[in-house]
Formats: sequence, C-alpha cells, structure tokens
Amino acid sequence: MSSLALLQQMSAYSTEMVDAARANDWDRLSRLERQVASLRDRLGVEEALGFPGRPRQMSEDERKKKVSLIRRILDDDKEVRVHTEPWMDNVRQLLSGGVRQRNVRAAYGDPEIG
Repeated sequence: MSSLALLQQMSAYSTEMVDAARANDWDRLSRLERQVASLRDRLGVEEALGFPGRPRQMSEDERKKKVSLIRRILDDDKEVRVHTEPWMDNVRQLLSGGVRQRNVRAAYGDPEIG
C-alpha cells in the first residue's frame, strides 16, 4: 500500500473519530485510535524502507494530496480534542477528589469505620 493510500485510510478513520467523539462513543474512538496508530506505524516503516517497485520521488499532485490529507488529519485531531479534553478534565477531577477524600480519611480517621 502506498503512503498516499495509507494516509487516505488514516484520514477516513480520523473523520470517524470526530463522529465518535461528538457522540461520546469512547469505545469506538479508542478502537479507531488504535487503527490509526497501526497505520501511522506502518507508514513510518514503509517510508523509511521505501515502497517496493515504486520510486521514492513523488509527483507534485501526489505531494499536494499528501499535504492536504495530513492537514485534514490534524484538523480532525483538533476537533477530537475539543470533545475529549473536557471529559478528561472531569475524570481527573473525580479521581483527584477521591484521592483527596482518602487522604483526609487517613489523616483524621474514617467516621464510618468507627
């Protein structure tokens, strides 16, 4: 698979990630993130080694498509973060509140225990 084809598939997944983030479908988002990471790793390896039977030089049209796909992926990533960062902040607050509560109980005794 060419680098352009890999980027096209990554872009398709990143668009789906935006939809999943907007819908708060964290399981789907996580699954798509793993698929994108796998393609990204594959892209890095194949570009480093070169694609069999394909010259390393890219046409101007291919280069423009590649740049456009990368920009779209980055824009999608920014949109996903708009939805995931507030959720992550809430999770952090919940977890830190639990830790704080345990520390207070440990320091002053737990009235429920006696």
